[in-house]
Amino acid sequence: MTQNEARKVVANIALSLDGRINGRGGDYDMGWIVPHAVSGAARDHMVAVTGSATTALLGRKNYEGFGGFWPTVAGDENADPRDRAFAQWLDGVEKVVFSTTLTEAPWSNSRIADADPVAEVKRLREQEGGDIIVLASSSVIRALLAAGEVDRLSVTLCPELVGGGARLFEDGIPAASWSLTTTTPGESGALCLRYDRSTG
Repeated sequence: MTQNEARKVVANIALSLDGRINGRGGDYDMGWIVPHAVSGAARDHMVAVTGSATTALLGRKNYEGFGGFWPTVAGDENADPRDRAFAQWLDGVEKVVFSTTLTEAPWSNSRIADADPVAEVKRLREQEGGDIIVLASSSVIRALLAAGEVDRLSVTLCPELVGGGARLFEDGIPAASWSLTTTTPGESGALCLRYDRSTG
């Protein structure tokens, strides 16, 4: 790749065993993820995968959903310390929102991107900073995968067969080889996996 390799692009998402990102009910049919996302291993995984990131990329739905939940966790002394750490990181990190309908981004350190995800990532790679992480926004991840702009896949594989719903990996994504770098089993049976793009 010709981009600045100092800034890795990390795609973080949860998948079912049959490759789904949601269920038959559509975008918000994600209850099957919850038992696995709140496990200790998943919480540790999120803190680890975001620790080196200074920019978060989100689609509109995740931006609004995350913004309605995580800011209150950041200041909640009764919350799990790992949740608070993630919430505080998310509150302070640069957040780039890809949307054609939003006109303002009120969450602190947020801005609406005026370019497509691929163009924005190429621009961000030229700047100083830490990793660039896509937080569960499948449309952004797909666009970056199609352009060869993902360096690391962070996947929480949930032991669920959903039987319907959208898939992350669709036909047409360019072939690529990946190396498994970490595997962390969760108490719920989920696996937190990290793959780096093979360069050889």
